[in-house]
Amino acid sequence: MAQATRRLRRYLEDELDECRSEDVDRRLDELETLETAFGSDRATAELEVLAALANETRYTLVRVLAAADEELCVCELQAFVDVTESGLSHALSRLVDAGLVDARKDGRWRMYRATNRAVAIVTVLEGSVSVDE
Repeated sequence: MAQATRRLRRYLEDELDECRSEDVDRRLDELETLETAFGSDRATAELEVLAALANETRYTLVRVLAAADEELCVCELQAFVDVTESGLSHALSRLVDAGLVDARKDGRWRMYRATNRAVAIVTVLEGSVSVDE
């Protein structure tokens, strides 16, 4: 951080012309607070979620579950993806681990539901992508 602080101090001095040392120190404090709020643990958790979605099968499953707004069993989800039962199980497990899908056992069946996080992500993505019609 020391190297970055020196570069940032030079940048701020150039931008603020005749800035006072207090101005530079205040801006550095603001940026340090931002860095602390972001944190590497948070970035790691967010990257895990994005990595879980970075596969067509898993993303399709999340979109289907978010749109369904109810629990679906594995046999219902199988209709939406072209993977083996083992591949489907692995994909769903990865989504559960990432906190995008909740699972529960109901007798012989395993039921899945999109989490609020998954619904929020799908909603944001749907609103941010334009598709030519």
